[in-house]
Formats: sequence, C-alpha cells, structure tokens
Amino acid sequence: MVIALVLAAQEAAEAEAGGSPLFSVNVALTIWTIVVFLALFFILKAVVWPQILGNALERERRIQAALDEAARRQVEAAALLEQHRAQLADARRQAQEVVNEGKVAGERVRKEIEEKARTEGQGLIERAKREIEREKESALTEIRKESVDLALAAAARLMQEKLDPEKDRRLVVGYLDELARTGKGSPRA
Repeated sequence: MVIALVLAAQEAAEAEAGGSPLFSVNVALTIWTIVVFLALFFILKAVVWPQILGNALERERRIQAALDEAARRQVEAAALLEQHRAQLADARRQAQEVVNEGKVAGERVRKEIEEKARTEGQGLIERAKREIEREKESALTEIRKESVDLALAAAARLMQEKLDPEKDRRLVVGYLDELARTGKGSPRA
C-alpha cells in the first residue's frame, strides 16, 4: 500500500513536470522493484525452491530406479534366453539320441527277424527234405512190393507153362504188356 502511494505521488510529480513517464527514470520505483524482487526471491528460495528441488530429485531417483530395474530385467532376460537356448540344444541332443536309439533298435529287430526267418526257412527246408526222403522211401518200398508181386506173378505163370527161353521171354513181355493195358493193378495169377 505504501508503494502504491509512492508511485501515485511520483506520477503526479511527473505530470506537473510535463515529461513522458516512459522515458523518465524513477529511482524510487526502481528501488522498490529491487526490494520486491529480492523479497520474492528469498521467499521462493526458502519455501518453494526446496520443494521444486525435492520433486526434481525424487523424479530423478524414480527414473534411475526404473533404469536400474530395466537393466536388471535385461540381464535376467539374457540369462533366461541363454538357459532356454541350452535347454533347446539339450532337447535336440536328446531327440537325436532317441532317433539313433530307434535306428539301432530297428536294425536289431530287423536282424532278429531275418535270423528268425532264416531259421524258420532252414527248418522248412529240413522238413521238406525229410518229407521227400520219406516219400522216396515209401515209393521205393511200393516199387519193391510191386516188383516182388510182378516177379511172383511172372514166376507163377512160368511155372504153369514151361517153355524154352525164347518162349519164356515172349511170355514175360506179353504179361508186362497186359499189365500196361489194364493199368497198374495187381497181377492176376
């Protein structure tokens, strides 16, 4: 209020002097402006400046904490990525081992099947040989029986009729022809 009165008085004096207030220097106004500025400066410095500075420091601390957290998470992510890559490589290695084991097992099973088939085939061949041998023996036995029957029948016929060697030969050949015509039946005496 005092300042306002001083300013009003000064303006009134200048108006009486006839000068323009824009180009004149008012010392009292300048002093009062400096005093008001300094008072405002000290009030702001004492009250507002620490609060502004505190807020700025708190914001700087929060930003630094966020940067530190981001760096920590980046390190964790890199470690997790490396761990994931190691696990992936281990899984690939294990899969390759399983594939290799499968190949080995498949080869072993193939060899076992081949060996079993070879053994069974050999068994079939042996059984077939035994069967052929039995059939051969049976056929030989049958041929022996028939030759004995033929010999007995031929002898019986020769006994019924005693001829000379030429006649004997014709008789046997005729008998064999007769057997051939009638089939492989037993000879008739």
